[in-house]
Amino acid sequence: MSTKGTTVPPTIAASTLPADTPSYDVVVVGFGIAGGCAALDAARAGARVLLLERAAVHGGTSSMSGGHFYLGAGTAVQRATGHEDSVEDMYAYLVAASKEPEPDKIRAYCEDSVSHFDWLESLGFEFERSYYPEKAVIQPGTEGLMFTGNEKLWPYKDLARPAPRGHKVPVAGDTEGTKMVMDLLRTRCEEAGVEVRYETGATHLVVDDPGSDAAAVVGVAWKSFEQTGQVLAGGVVLAAGGFVMNADMVAEHTPALSQNLFTLGSTYDDGLGIRLGQSVGAELKHMAEPFITAPIYPPSRLLTGLIVNAAGERFVAEDSYHSRTSQFVMEQPGSVAYLIVDSEHVEYPKFPLAPLLDGYERSSRRHSRCPPVRSPRPWSATTSTPPAVRTPTSTREPSGSPRRTPARGRSSTCAWARRCMPASPSAASASPSTERCSGPTVRSCPGCMPPAPAPPTWPRTARATARAPSSARGPTSAAVQDSPVPGLRPFRRLPA
Repeated sequence: MSTKGTTVPPTIAASTLPADTPSYDVVVVGFGIAGGCAALDAARAGARVLLLERAAVHGGTSSMSGGHFYLGAGTAVQRATGHEDSVEDMYAYLVAASKEPEPDKIRAYCEDSVSHFDWLESLGFEFERSYYPEKAVIQPGTEGLMFTGNEKLWPYKDLARPAPRGHKVPVAGDTEGTKMVMDLLRTRCEEAGVEVRYETGATHLVVDDPGSDAAAVVGVAWKSFEQTGQVLAGGVVLAAGGFVMNADMVAEHTPALSQNLFTLGSTYDDGLGIRLGQSVGAELKHMAEPFITAPIYPPSRLLTGLIVNAAGERFVAEDSYHSRTSQFVMEQPGSVAYLIVDSEHVEYPKFPLAPLLDGYERSSRRHSRCPPVRSPRPWSATTSTPPAVRTPTSTREPSGSPRRTPARGRSSTCAWARRCMPASPSAASASPSTERCSGPTVRSCPGCMPPAPAPPTWPRTARATARAPSSARGPTSAAVQDSPVPGLRPFRRLPA
């Protein structure tokens, strides 16, 4: 059963159109980077082109991106910076990295990659002949080349010679780069004679034989405010973006992202172009695999740590492409993961969309204010980056002395970072479970990562009451646990 956001528009029979319906060689729907390139190339080839754009300006979601182009096989920037690459290496990597590779399309892309590079520069800009060596989402400056994928990771590095292929336009920062390209593309389209209609969107496809499996698309119907109309075309290009702003399509195709989703897209990313394709029997692929990211780098020094799931299991190479890591996080229990990094390497990430939640500092601040005990806030691929939790160099503390904040070079974990631990040595082999706990239990301190191997002995300077996690508590599992913080005021007893 379709909802309003998933409705497929019906087609219109060409035979019902007026005799004076205007005609074009090519009609392009959407003036993002794909639609603009298609319109310009068609016009340069001599076609009469109409470009329809629902927004009041060109650019679409493309203009929100930083300006990265995946190009290789020996571009001018690769040669200038001393990085060897070939069609075969690029092809082998992309085939290996694709879930369902289509070799003919991948080979065509690789074989034409250098000409794509030259075509882009012919718009009126030049990629800087420089290389950025650090691990980053995108070059912070105007460097023209960097590694952006998983080329240097196993198993890809054994299947194809690694080469950097992330070409960035000469605009500093992680946004606005493609906007510069789109402005040039608009100018070139105007020069080539492309007719652009803004605030005009396609509503239906026009076919020559409705109901037939062999029906051909011969035009589009359009709407601009209260005006409507149709145009005929020898070819129609649908380049109208994705569906991230369509809640119904998100719920249908990617239900895991229907909540807590920070979306990046334009108002018109409602999947209409996809549904127009469906109306004439187009095949849809990979609809359940959106681009997901919550990057933990830069700085690259954070990649010296470990990424684990809630069970403490490592499941991905930490220096993977940021979206690859995030996709693996989504597949973990609860779509949650933790970054564990020691005090020698901890540093706050520089990527503004995903702030670091430092588990050690969060727990220290909270303990000093004697807060209510809560479960830790983990890293979610759809909401935030993982907390950096300092790993212990030793589980022992000097007898009778309070825990101190470690100096640089030493490490420690919060004493509250443990779950449902056994109360006696005889129960040391027991593990957290859904059964009622036999001894004192505490929730993990906010921001800390459970569990620690065993609770250390602390001086009896304060007492606090806490409740076990729901996965480990029984009907009356409120318990008392000695506090590791001298002078800590008692927590309020929670109801059993």
